[in-house]
Amino acid sequence: MNALVKSATIVDPKSDFHNETVDILIEKGVITNISKRISNPKNYKEIKLDNLHVSQGWFDSSVSFGEPGYEERETIENGLKTAAHSGFTSVAVNANTYPVIDSNANISFLKLKAGKHATNLYPIGALTRNSEGKDLAELFDMKNAGAVAFYDYQHPIDNPNLMKLALQYASNFEGLVCSFPQESEISGLGVMNENVTSTSLGLKGNPSLAEELQIARDLFILEYTEGKLHIPTISTAKAVELIRAAKQNKLNVTCSVAIHNLIFTDKELVTFDTNFKVLPPLRTQKDVDALIEGLKDGTIDMVTSDHNPIDIEDKKIEFDFAKYGTIGLESAFGALNSVFTIKKTIELLTKGKQRFGIESSPITIGNKADLSLFNPNENSIFSREQMISRSKNSMFENKELQGIVYGIIANNKKIISK
Repeated sequence: MNALVKSATIVDPKSDFHNETVDILIEKGVITNISKRISNPKNYKEIKLDNLHVSQGWFDSSVSFGEPGYEERETIENGLKTAAHSGFTSVAVNANTYPVIDSNANISFLKLKAGKHATNLYPIGALTRNSEGKDLAELFDMKNAGAVAFYDYQHPIDNPNLMKLALQYASNFEGLVCSFPQESEISGLGVMNENVTSTSLGLKGNPSLAEELQIARDLFILEYTEGKLHIPTISTAKAVELIRAAKQNKLNVTCSVAIHNLIFTDKELVTFDTNFKVLPPLRTQKDVDALIEGLKDGTIDMVTSDHNPIDIEDKKIEFDFAKYGTIGLESAFGALNSVFTIKKTIELLTKGKQRFGIESSPITIGNKADLSLFNPNENSIFSREQMISRSKNSMFENKELQGIVYGIIANNKKIISK
């Protein structure tokens, strides 16, 4: 793939051209020149877009598609197309399929299906067999097949000894163990945050205590095992405090937060819109403020869209019975950019790579082109017509977003929306 990107402002602190507006020449997928003005004698395709900005390719650490087993929700092909048009050059895909991704063969299937796409798919293997929380899955074999982490998506590990064994075993090969932060007995049948809003709506509450107890337990086990732990999608102020203290104690722990938990509170549920039914649930403004502060001071390591397509049959039903989840890839940049500066937004969309063992490619001559293209200043209303995802369960529908995504250049391919 050959292209000449014209008048692009580079947002990449690791590049010598950071904050400069330049032309970028790409030949056979590699950056061969960066300069104020580059001629085009070979008549390459020129990419000229309004207020064009480019950064290192974005990474999402928690994406669900559906295939195999739930293709009506999303396929791998369309999911990767959605990710590309949303600005993501790499996504880590969860194991919540049918069958669950819990073996070498399953990992190989995902990688085979994802080949030759602009966006890289990095499989996350299940931590336990069939994500049932009883016996460890084939962690070492899955690691060898290409799994970047191990996680029973949105299924807490109730047995503390199993978590201890997982951390000890995975440490032998630098495996990253993920633990969903929810204590099952405390959360019970709760379907939203336990608060005055849940009481007024007559819905069963899932208290913040459930998250905080599980995190505290896992941190004690982590200290004992000296393992490597990632806690996905925290949602409470106390959770931020617990992880901050653990990092001060030099524990090998990272965490993420779902972007929608930075934007919305449990007050959104007064309309009983099931698109706002997510796990962990939307919390209070106090929690939102603490999460944002945790990102600013580095306690929270990364953000995720926690993209989870759910078909209409499982969403357009009574709130108590609707499945948890919202799509989030397409709205991720615009939502995050409405909360943080563009510099911080790009930092948060790229910094998770190291933890998941994914190579970064700074915007430098000689490096492969792994670029996200965007306009940080143009506002837009996120409409159903803009959704590429097969499922349309977005809590951001009809919301104003700050900035638009043009697409990506990656893997010797370009995917441009305009």
